[in-house]
Amino acid sequence: MTSATSTSLLELIDRADERSLAAAGLACLDRCLPVLAPERTEVLRPVWAAVARGDGGAWSEAVATARTELDGEGDGADETAALVRTMLDGAPAEWAEAALRSWAGRCSEAALAVHGRYDATDGGPLHAGELRRQQAVLESAAHGPTGLRRARELSIEGGRVLRAVVSRRARTA
Repeated sequence: MTSATSTSLLELIDRADERSLAAAGLACLDRCLPVLAPERTEVLRPVWAAVARGDGGAWSEAVATARTELDGEGDGADETAALVRTMLDGAPAEWAEAALRSWAGRCSEAALAVHGRYDATDGGPLHAGELRRQQAVLESAAHGPTGLRRARELSIEGGRVLRAVVSRRARTA
């Protein structure tokens, strides 16, 4: 990650509101979920709905449900799956700016690390694509419900890319 790009992403996180922060962290988790649970792509849909509503109560409930539904997924797996598990387990139960900002920052770092582990070179195309998606999610989420729809689309696209890479690696291992 270049210094200018890193600063830009950090600035976007620093300026984001609660909804954008929740979307940013959730999008990172959503894109990396195929590493932890390749067949469970829709488990985060209720969490996305809570973000769209900006509803802290629904957020807490949806996060707890997702954790329960993914309990046991990726247990005993490699360090990469453990990073994704950490993103899920670290999701704050409270809809509060400080907690969401901290979580979004940790998710950003973890997602970049996950993508970097699948790149052939340091800072390769997967890492660079993830960085661009993170910036686009934060920029999109700042535009309310329409922007959240775009953030979700970017997340789905990124999840497909990572799922394909993980699948290809599994076949050639």
